[in-house]
Amino acid sequence: MLSPASLGPREVLHVGSAGLRARPMRVVLSALGIAIGIATMIAVVGISASSKAQLLEKLDALGTNMLVASPGQGMFGEEVKLPKEAPGMVGRIDGVRQVGATGDLEVSVRRSEKIPVEETGGITVKAAGVGLLGTLRGAMASGTWLNDANGRYPSVVLGHVAAERLGISRPGQQVAVGGRYFTVVGILRPLPLAPEIERAALVGWTAAGELLGFDGHPTAIYERSTDASVHRVRDLIPHSVDPQNPRNVQVSDPSSALQAKAATEGTFTGLLLGLGGVALLVGGVGVANTMIISVLERRHEIGLRRSMGATRGQIRLQFVTESLLLSGLGGIAGIALGAAATYAFAAAGGMPWVVPLWAVAGGFGATLAIGTVAGLYPAVRAARLSPTLALQAV
Repeated sequence: MLSPASLGPREVLHVGSAGLRARPMRVVLSALGIAIGIATMIAVVGISASSKAQLLEKLDALGTNMLVASPGQGMFGEEVKLPKEAPGMVGRIDGVRQVGATGDLEVSVRRSEKIPVEETGGITVKAAGVGLLGTLRGAMASGTWLNDANGRYPSVVLGHVAAERLGISRPGQQVAVGGRYFTVVGILRPLPLAPEIERAALVGWTAAGELLGFDGHPTAIYERSTDASVHRVRDLIPHSVDPQNPRNVQVSDPSSALQAKAATEGTFTGLLLGLGGVALLVGGVGVANTMIISVLERRHEIGLRRSMGATRGQIRLQFVTESLLLSGLGGIAGIALGAAATYAFAAAGGMPWVVPLWAVAGGFGATLAIGTVAGLYPAVRAARLSPTLALQAV
């Protein structure tokens, strides 16, 4: 009894790559479809992951332990006010580390007194406590923050949006606030957790009372507590600020918007991944078409190998291996293109470059699965060829 010679892994790779080496241009064009599909999938996942990582970095820097207390509505819808002592009451809650407060003023800020009072540009004027900047973890773009010294005089700090709308580019310039000029002593950097401060002109608590008629009742109290005590502090703030009517105090978490955005960052990822999957399937069809043509063109080679003792299983293995190599080359090129596209997007947006390992592994696994499926029919067709008829096809 004669037994067919067996092929080792090295021989399988050699015979499987023979067709690819003979037709390099066809290999490039066939692998291109696979590469485009994988590149799309890798880029979609990578860009989504990079955006989410950037949001999480912002949350880590800004913290999720800040709460804001503000006046609610009375039982009959009437306007209520927080007590003047409310910031101090919040500061005495166990677990609270920092407290800052603002109070709304019924005055406008303008570039000069010649501009009509009605043209506010969406900028509000607020009294600000000394501890507000530290509580918000904010920073100055230029100039200095309000303190016990300059907060007694007509000085003002502008949020970065307010400064842009007023045309103020540096400290030392003056703006009209409530009928008199205030000197700009500082301009804030962006504050993602407090957009209302970005669009405000902030004056010292003392100056607001003496020069602008501020009644001393805060309209927003910002506090930072330890991470472990956030939920407990949230429950205690209304009872501490207004023990008789705690329902008149609203407590909000400004970081929840960023958390929700991070959680929904991949909302459209599934749709875009589907489009990448369609491109991958189209590439698979191209690979199958290439393999069928390869079988037809190499009938003589198949017949020769069969007449020299190659089994049908070895012929099937040869063409499946060729299909896998073709798809694998496209997959590797697609992973490189997708990672490069993600890097370019992340670099342009100042984001961290993140390409999840599961996306790379899943994408490459998908290419091998597509290659196997695409090569099965041509491999079976090649194995079924009669050696005599195949040799006659020359």
